[in-house]
Amino acid sequence: MEQIDGRNRIRPDGKAKVTGRLSYLTDLDMPGMLYGKILRSAHAHANILSINTKKAEQIPGVHAVLTYKDVPGTNGFGIILPDQPVLCWDRVRYVGDAIACVAAETKEIAAYACTCIEVDYEPLPVIDTLEKALDPAYPALHPNGNILHEAGHVRGDLDKAFTHVAHTVEQTYELPRQLHGYMETEGGVIVPEENGELTVYVGTQHGFKDQFQLSRILNMPQSAIRIVSSPMGGSFGGKDELNIQPYGALLALATKRPIHLHQTRQESIRSSIKRHPMTITMKTSVDKDGYLLTHETLIKADTGAYSTLGPAVLDFSVEHATGPYVIPAVKTKGYSIFTNNGVAGEFRGFGGNQVTFALEGQMDRLAKKLGMDPIDFRKKNLRKAHDLGPLGQRIAQTDGASQVLEAIDRLHQEQQLIEASPMSHVIRGFGTAITMHGGGLGYGRLDPAGGRISLRRNGKIELAFGFEEAGQGILAVIETLALEEIGCDVNDLSIVIGDTSRVPTSGSTTASRGTSMVWHALQKLKQPFKEKLISCAALKLGMDKPSLLLGKQGIWQNKEAESRLVLTYAELASELKEEIVMDTRFDFPTTPDPIDSGHFLYSYSGVLAGVEVNVLTGKVKLIQLDQAVAAGPIVNRNGYVGQIEGGGSMAVGYTLMEEALMKDGQYETTNLDTYLMPGISDLPFEMKTIPIEDLPEHDLYGPRGVGEIGTVGVAPAIASAVYNAIGVRIHKLPISPEFILHSLTKREVRT
Repeated sequence: MEQIDGRNRIRPDGKAKVTGRLSYLTDLDMPGMLYGKILRSAHAHANILSINTKKAEQIPGVHAVLTYKDVPGTNGFGIILPDQPVLCWDRVRYVGDAIACVAAETKEIAAYACTCIEVDYEPLPVIDTLEKALDPAYPALHPNGNILHEAGHVRGDLDKAFTHVAHTVEQTYELPRQLHGYMETEGGVIVPEENGELTVYVGTQHGFKDQFQLSRILNMPQSAIRIVSSPMGGSFGGKDELNIQPYGALLALATKRPIHLHQTRQESIRSSIKRHPMTITMKTSVDKDGYLLTHETLIKADTGAYSTLGPAVLDFSVEHATGPYVIPAVKTKGYSIFTNNGVAGEFRGFGGNQVTFALEGQMDRLAKKLGMDPIDFRKKNLRKAHDLGPLGQRIAQTDGASQVLEAIDRLHQEQQLIEASPMSHVIRGFGTAITMHGGGLGYGRLDPAGGRISLRRNGKIELAFGFEEAGQGILAVIETLALEEIGCDVNDLSIVIGDTSRVPTSGSTTASRGTSMVWHALQKLKQPFKEKLISCAALKLGMDKPSLLLGKQGIWQNKEAESRLVLTYAELASELKEEIVMDTRFDFPTTPDPIDSGHFLYSYSGVLAGVEVNVLTGKVKLIQLDQAVAAGPIVNRNGYVGQIEGGGSMAVGYTLMEEALMKDGQYETTNLDTYLMPGISDLPFEMKTIPIEDLPEHDLYGPRGVGEIGTVGVAPAIASAVYNAIGVRIHKLPISPEFILHSLTKREVRT
């Protein structure tokens, strides 16, 4: 495949991935390697009365059986609060809780040894619903009770606004638990080094955070723990939290042998974090002219047994409850609630998907009440470029909301020309939705970034970042921006990521921040780096600095009539006494207003979805999914489109088929054979991505990330399309055939 232009580069790791030749960290094979397995709880909620490991220890081939007694440091982990036990000792709170871990000569021996560990439980009442969690008759799962976190936002005078209300819509929306479904389940190899240090080869989204947490668990200095985290087989937020690392590390230190630990899909579903199930009630009012007046939101999020990023996800949902709309009176309240269900945490969209589904449903319902076109109703209430953000905070100016709405409106108008449904029992409909999505972690959170550029001894210009390649294409972003900003050739570059011993701190690989932060770092680094190299070259060559510039292969003399290469990077590097190394540290841009969790940089998306609803089977088939995205200049077109199409496809699963079912605190979904995810036949043959690259004049913030925005507005657009096809309003995901058929039996359907 030919590369078309500098911003349409083929990602450096692409060919190896699509041909299956890329070796992941779980593919590592070390001399003397042992295999690890983790014994997890048999109950969703129980006291542990005793743990007996003697039988397991006596099995030939078993090298270690570890329990809580073998954790030398803090027996807990969690990005915000270390409230999830590494190895439980007195109580289990969900079926993913670990009780013991085993190292053995083979995976089969390790798995068998786990079955020989005797654990005596005293079952406790299972809190498997939000209602039970809030009922004082049920036990508290943590010392401070079953409410992990509360968040809210009040603005304007609700009582006063209600005096002008013409129409009000109130609806409760139910959102499911979604599985990340990455290709590679959690795994890797953990190696005890001869000098007493530890190397952890496990995919993660934030190597330095893993290093910190493992240091606390193992009671080791952070400097003695190296995290190698690339490449990994996808994440989507699911590998931001520790997963198998603590167990592999404990076993490696105990046996002094490398430990291979890789979860099966069943083990992954049982223990990994999921997208938060939420129940969201919204009450929204308009005046007789169609202007929004009031908006009340109550969010209840089932965060499962432990904290992980539950508080931050709730904060994000609260912030985005009003989306890109101007509403004078707002009251939002949210609760993140502990249960004995699976742990919920970070997932692409970070709480925005759930609340946007509800918000856009409200907009469609209000437009219907008013007898207005849904797009015209949105235009009337949309934020302008200079309006404040959803929490009343100052944000980077952008007209993205109206730009994506206009673009999707034009597409929608063209859609009227599409032929009617091919069969009388299949009814076609089209729907739209829009959304805005904050990048970065928000005000009040540590959100550091940084990078490093060097001229190495081998003549390579090395770019090093603490970001991880989590499937999002960050390598292509770094390569593209480096070529543009430095002016060198791709063969002059060396890109280093995913190894805490070789990269600077760049913050977490999350929150759609990678592209933006690489761009910011290079803006800070490029000029001093160029000047340093040219100064050194001028000194060696005895030439004037203004006549020299950096280019492909090295330093060029720029004359009026011609340019010529006068010194290669390798020649320059060989003349230097030491390598040229420059780094930068800074924070992700944040609102100047001290409003907790408020974001500053937003991207926008407008979605047009087309569906065919089969009124005989209730099945919804997606026939169109197009998105207009306003996120500033594109860095890599292939990556940009890939993120929007891939995110959209993931959201199709969320909307139409995916739900990790639980009953009594136990997963009913235990593998991918009972968890449907979209395949190619479930998606439209073509999906349009319409990029809107304009930014206001004098914008200082460059390209915004698009890792999440492609997932957020898809569900409400499909729900709107279903309504426009058969007149059935959707308030619950996934949209099941049973719900469609049940709704249709209540009334006559147009065919």
